[in-house]
Order: sequence, then C-alpha cells, then structure tokens
Amino acid sequence: MSSKSGTPKKNLMLFAGRSHLELAEEVAKHLNVSITPQQAMTFANGEIFVRFEESVRGVDAFVIQSHCPPINEWIMEQLIMVDALKRASAKRITVIMPFYPYGRQDKKHKGREPISARLIADMFKVAGADRVMTVDLHTAQIQGFFDGPVDHLLAQSVLCDYLQERYGDQPITVVSPDSGRVRLAEKWAQQFGDRPIAFIHKTRDPDKPNEAVANRVVGEAKGRLCVVIDDMIDTGGTVAGAVQVLLEAGASDVVAAATHGVLSPPATERLSTCGAREVVFTNTLPIPEEKRFPGMTVLSIAPLLARAIEQVFEDGSVTSLFDGNA
Repeated sequence: MSSKSGTPKKNLMLFAGRSHLELAEEVAKHLNVSITPQQAMTFANGEIFVRFEESVRGVDAFVIQSHCPPINEWIMEQLIMVDALKRASAKRITVIMPFYPYGRQDKKHKGREPISARLIADMFKVAGADRVMTVDLHTAQIQGFFDGPVDHLLAQSVLCDYLQERYGDQPITVVSPDSGRVRLAEKWAQQFGDRPIAFIHKTRDPDKPNEAVANRVVGEAKGRLCVVIDDMIDTGGTVAGAVQVLLEAGASDVVAAATHGVLSPPATERLSTCGAREVVFTNTLPIPEEKRFPGMTVLSIAPLLARAIEQVFEDGSVTSLFDGNA
C-alpha cells in the first residue's frame, strides 16, 4: 500500500463577534488580514446563530470578542462561534477576550457562592477552545482556571508609555486605590523610573457591591502628581474617592489610568467631576461617545493584541513582548 505525503500549511484566520467590531478591524489591519465573513443574527426569542462563509478546515482560528453589556449575550455568541469552528474542523482555536468576563467572581467570599470566573473558563474549554488570550486579569490566578495555555497580556506598557511622555518630567507618585493593588503599583513605579508609591486605605461592605469608602493616603502625596492605577473602572466610586482623598492630602494633580473602562452609570458623571486632570483607558471595551468627557483619553490595545497573535501563530514567545516579565 503506497502512502501519500503532504506539506502541512499554516493559515491564520481572524473571527470577530459583534460587540466591538472597531477593535477587531484595527487588529485585522495590524495583522494585514481580513476578518472572516460570517452570518450572525439574533432571533426574536434571543437565540443567536452564527455561520462562517469560508472554509475553516485546518486553520489557526483566533476569535475576538469584547464582553461589554449585554455581557451574557456576547459570551454566548463567542461560545457559539467556537463551537462552529470546532465542528468545522479548525486546527486550533484561540479565544481572545480583551476583558475577561466575571473576573471579579474568582473566589468565594461567603458560603453558597459561585466561582463564576472558573465557570467561564470551563464553558470555553468544553465549547472547543484550545487557548485563551486576555488582557490584565482582575487576579492573575484566573489563568489556572483554564485547562490549557493562557496568554495574559499586560496593558501597563501601553499606559505607562503614554503617561511617561506626558508627565514624565514631573514628580510622580504611583497610587494604588487599595492595599490589594500595591504589587501592581510597584511594577508601575519601576517602569516610571523607580518613583515612590502610595495606597488608599479604604473599607468595603461585601453585602454592597460597587461601594467603597476611601479613608486616607498611606505614602507620599503632598506636592506630587499622583497617578492612580487600577485594572478596571466600573462605577467610578473607588477612583473618584481616591482622587478626592489625594487632593485633600495635598497632591498637586491627579491622573487616573485603568485598562478596562467598564463605566457603568454613574461612572462618567463621577469621573468628569472628581477633580482628576485626566482619566486614561485602553479600548479593550467599547467606550461610546455618550460615556466620554473632555478629560478622558482612550488608547488602542490593538497593536499589542496583533503582536501577541503573531507570536502565537508563529510559535514564538508572547512573554518576550513584556521583556520576559509577563
């Protein structure tokens, strides 16, 4: 019996959900590829249907979806896209979720609570995902929830480069909005050139989500430009409270920076009136015009995502994108 040899081919295809097409198109432009055409629709009863209009057999598939409101609908759409790719014989499926949904539910605070961040990982694994790519997880241990490779990208360099260019000549203190982010503040301070750090001592009621009370500054703030950093800003209460406490402590000015602009009401009102000189986000989540204000800056995460996709496709090193510190 004779055998037939063949030359294996690698073929990258990018697939995009409907939640944040602007980001997906920008990533496609950096990769010099087109988003694979598809039919995607939502039926009258809320069910979602997806069908790809090109063959995906044997391809290296990258499926990008930003999980903004309605968050459960976009999770379901991405799961259905992954399932369609698996059943159409894609060789490898990488799920790209710039903002990891349910990331704050990563542990049990009380009895009879879910660990929803683990559930998300389980669902995508069962759907057929081989790999997950995400940006600035709420807690790094979420990487361990997915039974496969997880590329945890860091937006710190994108944000730091911008802030360093604008404010690098001023006396900067990097401020963590609570004691839990001090390690992250240390990394930022190092990238800014070994600047001092501080944190806000605050209290939070576990029975009242999205509510925290900022009490006082621990660290050097008087006469300095304070850069408040966080992974996400949801309702804006924590950051707005931190800005007010820092200004009361004598800070010359305050800038806030976060990777994910969730911006649930009344975040825009709080951030625009809290006294911050500038609030900086990346576009991991869409930020529509009605949520923007003159002091807001939105930086693109697309170049970082595109470089990471290239490294995965070419079997290179994603860690090298962060000087080995990822």
